[in-house]
Amino acid sequence: MMKKIYLLLFISTLTLTGCNINSTKESKPKLVVGIVVDQMRYDYLTRFENRYGNGGFKRLIKNGFSLENAHYNYIPTYTAVGHTSIYTGTTPTNHGIIGNNWYDKYEKRSIYCVDDNNYKTIGNDGDGGKKSPYRMQTTTVTDQLKLAQNMQGKTIGVAIKDRSAVLPAGHTANAAYWFDGGSKGEWISSSFYLNELPKWVQDFNASGKADAYLNSPWETLYDINTYSESIVDDNNFEETFKGEEKPVFPHDIPNLRSKNNNFSILKAIPAGNTITADFAKAAILGEKLGKSDYTDFLAVSFSSTDYVGHQFGVDSKEIEDTYLRLDKDLEDFLNFLDKEVGRNNYTVFLTADHAAVQVPSYLKSIKIPADYFSYKKFNDYINEITDKHFKSTELIENISNFQIFLNKEKINDLKLSVHEVAEIIANEAINYKGIYKTVTAKTLQSTSFNSGLLKSLQNGYNQKFSGDVMLIPTPATISYSKKGSTHGSAYSYDTHVPIIFYGAGIKRGNSKNNYKIIDIAPTICNLLDIEFPNGNSGKIITEVLK
Repeated sequence: MMKKIYLLLFISTLTLTGCNINSTKESKPKLVVGIVVDQMRYDYLTRFENRYGNGGFKRLIKNGFSLENAHYNYIPTYTAVGHTSIYTGTTPTNHGIIGNNWYDKYEKRSIYCVDDNNYKTIGNDGDGGKKSPYRMQTTTVTDQLKLAQNMQGKTIGVAIKDRSAVLPAGHTANAAYWFDGGSKGEWISSSFYLNELPKWVQDFNASGKADAYLNSPWETLYDINTYSESIVDDNNFEETFKGEEKPVFPHDIPNLRSKNNNFSILKAIPAGNTITADFAKAAILGEKLGKSDYTDFLAVSFSSTDYVGHQFGVDSKEIEDTYLRLDKDLEDFLNFLDKEVGRNNYTVFLTADHAAVQVPSYLKSIKIPADYFSYKKFNDYINEITDKHFKSTELIENISNFQIFLNKEKINDLKLSVHEVAEIIANEAINYKGIYKTVTAKTLQSTSFNSGLLKSLQNGYNQKFSGDVMLIPTPATISYSKKGSTHGSAYSYDTHVPIIFYGAGIKRGNSKNNYKIIDIAPTICNLLDIEFPNGNSGKIITEVLK
């Protein structure tokens, strides 16, 4: 009798103190949603803050955990590299994705990060689906979730760009989907994942949404005179759509589409983000994500921000309008998650794959140092150097992505030392206008840099795939058109991006501590109680976790 009384008292005590005898940790989310905003600078959160509503970016910041001093820690800051690093928790030195395109010194040609002719397009008769993640050498957080659940649960990747859907979804995804423009206007996939499109994708493609979004002009969401966070609309620093006389609002999309590769123009306007959100919602419903006994993962990338940034630049009215519209898309998407998955059943992280530099020609116009780099002129310069020192102009195989690949066969034929040739080229290249630092592959292999630009360069260097001489341009120096802008460096304008965690298992707050983009994957893995990606070099951001 006394034992029964003690047992009842013990159970009552547990109940009164709020203890759960079945669990010592909050339940895992039913769905993780990774959101990558392509080319989003951190200051877009603060610059447009007064114009954002309360349900999009502000909701994530207010009710989630925002890292205000988060950066990329490698060179080059390109789309494929960024998406891969976010999801693998490591840098190109381990995961092997060293660019969007890069020179393959084994195949002696330029290659694209996700091209794979072993597979065919699923969804139409084009070649846009011949893709896979096979060049990515390590696992992703999405792979590790599948492994931890014995291949149960679903992983889906969604993006306008193929690389932004394929690489985050990992090697074990159920599917990755991307938008095929031109005359197609359809979401497609690869036979790497499946043999036919699910009915929900077929229905989406048949819905006419893509066409509908191109039936009206791109006008500003609000009165353009209130867009005070951007420079004058009519300026010399922005690229026009083909068929336009000036890069100004309104952009007559219905009449411009035929001159801008038809459905491909959708990628370059805010509606590209909206249809991405629409498709992501369709994926949640069609795949019943967040409804099973396992944790599912949806990797979503909003790519149109990058297209707009490249064409119009960081300071344009178009960028301001794109982010105001994206804020509304996010609000709608979060409300959808609340309804379909349940407010306490999902976890979101939002970040960017890189940021961007202001248009250098604009910077020059206001007396800030900036410049443009010509690969052709630089190649001529390097050939003069090799001719001067080695009596040959055939020692360079390729120069791209600020890397020099040497012609090893020719160097051997001339009985020269590869290391000596590389060292002399590096020493001479530093004298070229626009080049700020140079370093040889041998130095990167034998010296450990602890900080600064050379540390970032080392993190981005892959011994198997990278070049023989690595170059760093001066700040705000790019190889690009003098209208519009780009990215790729280790300077803060390219590396400083938002990282916001929100939802199940996440604290409310913010931090000014320095974190790296590679810290996202191990943090999500810890939240899910799973092993880190196998190349992980990031750390858990303990501040954000309950």
